[in-house]
Amino acid sequence: MTAAPPLPAALAPLATVRIAVDCMGGDHGPAVTLPACRAFLDNHPDAELLLVGTAAALAPAAGWPRTRCIVATEVVAMDDPVEVALRRKRDSSLRVAIAQLKAEGGRAAADACVSAGNTGALMAVARYVLKTVDGIDRPAIATVMPNRADRYTTVLDLGANVDCTPEHLLQFAVMGSALVAAVDGREDPSVGLLNIGEEAMKGSETIRRAGELLREAAAAGQIRFHGNVEGNDIYKGTVDIVVCDGFVGNVLLKTSEGLASMLSEFIRQEFTRGLWPKVAGVVALPVLRHFKARVDPRRYNGAALLGLRGLVFKSHGAADAFAFENALARAFDAARNRLLDRVHDRSGAALAAVPAAQAVPAGATGASDAQPAAAG
Repeated sequence: MTAAPPLPAALAPLATVRIAVDCMGGDHGPAVTLPACRAFLDNHPDAELLLVGTAAALAPAAGWPRTRCIVATEVVAMDDPVEVALRRKRDSSLRVAIAQLKAEGGRAAADACVSAGNTGALMAVARYVLKTVDGIDRPAIATVMPNRADRYTTVLDLGANVDCTPEHLLQFAVMGSALVAAVDGREDPSVGLLNIGEEAMKGSETIRRAGELLREAAAAGQIRFHGNVEGNDIYKGTVDIVVCDGFVGNVLLKTSEGLASMLSEFIRQEFTRGLWPKVAGVVALPVLRHFKARVDPRRYNGAALLGLRGLVFKSHGAADAFAFENALARAFDAARNRLLDRVHDRSGAALAAVPAAQAVPAGATGASDAQPAAAG
């Protein structure tokens, strides 16, 4: 592993964090988002919420403390094409919520935005309204996965960019490092490049070149690059951050979700096969509950859309109130600890240290409407 870079200068946390919430997004809309917002306010006295939705949907929130309701007249459905959200529904709750992140001559109305809406529409509208940070060519979707070390592994990209250049993968590593530093408090996170083996000569030409750029950035003190990692290293906790292109990342995410669901069902089946298995299940109930809590995807809800000039977090569309509250909490932590400033500072320093990373061939990636399956 390459030597750790010097720690960046500390950024003072925000005293108050304002979050814009798309209350109409997701499979359940206000039935989930409003109870989650109320619970979040109760647990975060230094947070303020800007609730965006139709007048009728926001009526129950009238009079809530530290809350402002913003009326939008349209809603982006989960099956709406991207062009509908981008060009036809200009007063949608999704777009109005994102617009709260735009600074007009000073601090923006909101420090972060959370939505459970259509992922493709969210990414397209956010990129159109906010634009990307200087030095970042493509936004990336990042979330966390549990590992055996009883911590999390942050993985990106999870579907925003189907094809990536080596330069994009370096940018993802820089943004992921900023995210982990802001949300998890680890200022010097380790980065691994997902590959088919640990050896530097393995993988496609793109992966090998990305490894070279990551080593250059590490030698310049911009990231802490561990080297190549394999899929099982995500769950071992070998590194803090795993970088891959969006196609591989989305397949990885959906496969992991399916495996977790299958194992949970297998356990349920075995404990319901007869009387004695049921008795054993009662005895093992505390252990089973602890196991369920450790792998519960609701705990990890809240995928960050990194690289934009505003903090946007994507909740799973099927999230319940507990899961959506966790997405709000992740957005709160990111905004409070100045993730946007960290991405800007780290990306600028990394590009200055690795000039080759600034030249990204045109037409190298495509956007995906893949839905992050775990949140967070």
